[in-house]
Amino acid sequence: MTELTPLTGNARAPDRIDLSAEPETGAGCHGGKDTMIEAAKKAGKTEILDQYAQDYPLGPHDQPQSMCPAFGSLRVGLRMRRTATILSGSACCVYGLTFTSHFYGARRSVGYVPFSSETLVTGKLFEDIKEAVEQMANPEKYDTIVVTNLCVPTASGVPLRLLPDSLNGVRVIGIDVPGFGIPTHAEAKDVLAGAMLKYAREEAEQGPVAAPSALPDRPSVTLLGEMFPADPMGIAHMLEPLGLAAGPVVPTREWRELYAALDGAVIAAIHPFYTASVREFEAAGRKVVGSAPVGRDGTAAWLKSIGEATGASAEQIAVAQNTILPAIQGALAAKPIKGRITVSGYEGSELLVARLLIESGADVPYVGTACPQTKWSEPDREWLEAKGVRVKYRASLEQDIAAVEEYGPDLAIGTTPVVQHAKAKAIPALYFTNLISARPLMGPGGAGSLAQVVNMAINNRVRFDKMQEFFDGVGEGYTGGIWEDTPTDRPKFKAKYAAQNALAAKAAEAIGS
Repeated sequence: MTELTPLTGNARAPDRIDLSAEPETGAGCHGGKDTMIEAAKKAGKTEILDQYAQDYPLGPHDQPQSMCPAFGSLRVGLRMRRTATILSGSACCVYGLTFTSHFYGARRSVGYVPFSSETLVTGKLFEDIKEAVEQMANPEKYDTIVVTNLCVPTASGVPLRLLPDSLNGVRVIGIDVPGFGIPTHAEAKDVLAGAMLKYAREEAEQGPVAAPSALPDRPSVTLLGEMFPADPMGIAHMLEPLGLAAGPVVPTREWRELYAALDGAVIAAIHPFYTASVREFEAAGRKVVGSAPVGRDGTAAWLKSIGEATGASAEQIAVAQNTILPAIQGALAAKPIKGRITVSGYEGSELLVARLLIESGADVPYVGTACPQTKWSEPDREWLEAKGVRVKYRASLEQDIAAVEEYGPDLAIGTTPVVQHAKAKAIPALYFTNLISARPLMGPGGAGSLAQVVNMAINNRVRFDKMQEFFDGVGEGYTGGIWEDTPTDRPKFKAKYAAQNALAAKAAEAIGS
């Protein structure tokens, strides 16, 4: 063992931290977005990152504050039958993703290929991933294996494109889903859905493929975007007068449904941000129609667009509209919503929810979505703006909170921090993902689905006022609680220890690299 050189000089100099200095950008997971992008491009990922920048543009604001985007693609894979999932990334990321996935009902194991600095730098990590794929490629258990690079392997250039397209008859799909390249988890769903559609389309172009378990007896409409299970059945009923059937919902639940999706007479982009999936449908020669059958106006316009795209006559379109619109109008009238509501979220259906709320009678001055503006959402944006609604794409948390402050709504629908902010101000609030998007939105079934939960929340305003009155004077933030002497804020102390923590984290990272 090498002996340590003794320290020279007198007493150790005390630590001095310059609190005014800008923090340095490190490497690895905490290196910052720009550093990770630069590293990934140097490692050969320029093409995929450029494609992501084109498919999922950030402007006019930086990346929204939502959960890790890889949760979206992980969710898609875990919901598919006979599909195995392997993650390659930092252990903390994999733990968080698998925890969240199982929290949302996944009942399947997730494969994980760990790495060290040595395996990452020497290329051994790719060999480990390939070995893991070889071990899992059992055609009796799986049709497909999905391998996902998270941030660090992507930035390090781990080349999943070099994996074989199939092993033992099991398809192998490798995707990069870095947090510095995919803005939201909603768009990460499109990354995997688009990769699967591309693979399935190329299979179909090469020859016969396995038939789906159920084939419609008429032309079908493929539904693009996750939705409540009852919505496809309601859409199927709406399409009958047009001589059409509701096709598969993409992302699909099994591989064979991808072939049926590609065979659809028209593609309904219910969620408008599936850019990679749309590219594959258009490569297969399919027309794509935006918006959704939400509310009376939305359903009438959507049926007209679907009918025109499939060559239906004006008489057929009128019959389809006259068959369903009175039921929707009746449902809206039977369950009105009164009150001012701000809407925000990161699922991609925020504009559709706002339309439904407005047709139910609500005043909706603001809609913020973390997803980008695309031409498939233009009908919804135009309709909302004609009603005086401010629509904000790539909305930041700060903008969503500012809307709550500006409009003082009777109800705030949004992400967890928006809900927290509103409730702290005694404003009723609902979490968009669990309480709003997890309900039917389409047709007559969707027309009255929001009224109960929304009206109940608005009517809780009295309870919030009572709680605010009861707790008035206890303070908030650093003054929260009961004190003999009101605490004094110490911002310099906070800055000092934040700087110390940052330096300690950087030192620990340097030791581990």
